[in-house]
Amino acid sequence: MVQDKVQSRIALPAVAVGVLAVSAAAIFIRLADAPAVAISFWRCFLGVLVLLPLAAARREEVPRGRTLWVALASGAALGAHFGFWISSLDYTSVAASVVLVTTQPVFVAIFAYLLFGERTSPLSVAGILVAVAGTAVIAGDGSYGSAAFLGNALALAGAVMVAVYVLIGRFARSRGVGVLPYVITVYSSASATLLVVAVLSGTQLWGYPAETWLWLGAITLGPQIMGHTVFNWALRYVEASIVSGAILAEPVVAVLLAWLVLSEKPGALTVIGGGVVLAGLYLLLRGRRPPGQKTEAPNLSQ
Repeated sequence: MVQDKVQSRIALPAVAVGVLAVSAAAIFIRLADAPAVAISFWRCFLGVLVLLPLAAARREEVPRGRTLWVALASGAALGAHFGFWISSLDYTSVAASVVLVTTQPVFVAIFAYLLFGERTSPLSVAGILVAVAGTAVIAGDGSYGSAAFLGNALALAGAVMVAVYVLIGRFARSRGVGVLPYVITVYSSASATLLVVAVLSGTQLWGYPAETWLWLGAITLGPQIMGHTVFNWALRYVEASIVSGAILAEPVVAVLLAWLVLSEKPGALTVIGGGVVLAGLYLLLRGRRPPGQKTEAPNLSQ
């Protein structure tokens, strides 16, 4: 009881730390100076190595049967998300990439309607349309060069794949699987998926300088562990609507960090379009909260 009270008090500060951690993902990735597939693989694999001892100490039961296969499929989608999104940072600005990949709640809402018939409120529909309009504005920003279109497309593909990851994961989490066993299984599957891609594409996975390994470690401990694992833990003590709203600050913080650390000033259209996208996502999340119920937190994975 006392432990629960203490954890409840630190949950909100933990969410704030988590937002800062995931916001730094794009910066760490740029500084790592390694192929996108390699960064994606090591981020997931090192995450497994960090979490395994904790899960073993707690003796939590691993997913089994159908739940295990669902978690493995969810992990494959997560691996694809990392591959697409991290690749996008080679071609477009941090601002455009982070804002576009944050549109994943739009795709979650669309897929949930098409696949499961989940009804979407008029406010959420309006939010989707506003967010789509914002992405169109960002796509028109040519200040980052001719390759920006490819980078923006990869970021959107990353948003689609993380939406698939969220929808698949709903089943496993609804079966009462613990956070640690589920996350470890998902990260292991993502690692295996990315390892296959790395082998087939001939991507080098080792032999990097010490500085690159330092940033790979920062990506693992920051965005992966202190970010999304903390979000999943905090949902036990904080309303999901609060976590959802806090995560919307991620693109803003990421843009500021890119400006300060990488001297990467976003283009005017990216700033305008990003603001429109965030407004749309806010409307979407508000519209998905029925009276008296909590909003489902988006499971972002930067």
